[in-house]
Amino acid sequence: MVVALLLFSCKEASKNTIATQSINFTYEGDLTIFLNASNTVKTNFNIEFAETDYETQTGLMYRKGMDANQGMLFIFPDERIHSFYMKNTEFPLDIIYIKEDLKIASFQENAQPLNEAGLSSQVPIKYVLEVNGGLTQELGLSVGDSISFSRK
Repeated sequence: MVVALLLFSCKEASKNTIATQSINFTYEGDLTIFLNASNTVKTNFNIEFAETDYETQTGLMYRKGMDANQGMLFIFPDERIHSFYMKNTEFPLDIIYIKEDLKIASFQENAQPLNEAGLSSQVPIKYVLEVNGGLTQELGLSVGDSISFSRK
């Protein structure tokens, strides 16, 4: 009877397990960051766009990571305060909040994986660029730097 109970318990536990597949990066365009002071190119990224409701709600969830030259650009229909969280995101991110005029407005650096606390832009923004955690500091990015982007 003990063996039967153990087998039943193991079977029940496996029923409740939900497996998710990792999502791979999809190259959809290019993004350049320019330094505000000199308007010189600081860096370039291959980007994936997040524009639909599903894409903006899912973002980089269920992914194992990105290459250093990759990022996700969220495009919202209007400029307003936006808040992000790291639910189901398995690696640290820098979240770069960008105004409608394509200038960087604020940052959330090294947002921690799986943290569900809201990370607000603090000011109205239209775009968000998510890159690997630590890159904004490594690249020396600042509020007022600007971006340009294009689709492939």
